[in-house]
Amino acid sequence: MSSPKALVMALVGLVILILSSRLLVWASVELAQALGVSDLVIGLTVVALGTSMPELAASITEAIKKEDDIAIGNIIGSNMFNLLAVIGIAGLVAPIEHLDRDILTRDLPAVVVFTLALFILGFGFRSQGRISRPKGGMLLLEFAIYMWILFMS
Repeated sequence: MSSPKALVMALVGLVILILSSRLLVWASVELAQALGVSDLVIGLTVVALGTSMPELAASITEAIKKEDDIAIGNIIGSNMFNLLAVIGIAGLVAPIEHLDRDILTRDLPAVVVFTLALFILGFGFRSQGRISRPKGGMLLLEFAIYMWILFMS
């Protein structure tokens, strides 16, 4: 494939990916608000899933290509950027004066537990670190339980 054609295809794919994730977020937020779901739950679920779709697509592509380090680095780097840079810039623009109690009592401990679970499952204390299908299923189950807790609270 020629370089110009590859560049055009990459740009078209990027535009479609960005537009579709934005459309998913906007439509989901409108639907959730119409159903009376709180802004915190919308942010923790719908917006987070919609804005993570590009990372998911890139990570799946890299995992298929056996570029596991890039897939993991993409996910961890994206999360660090979102936690530190995005919140930092938002705090510079307009100070965040109120943190919902649920963030500190439910969500922050969940992030810590999920991070530890990922470390324990991926580190490989007795063998080479590897996240197998069963381990990936466990992580997905943890996420599903967290989502269930969010919608029940």
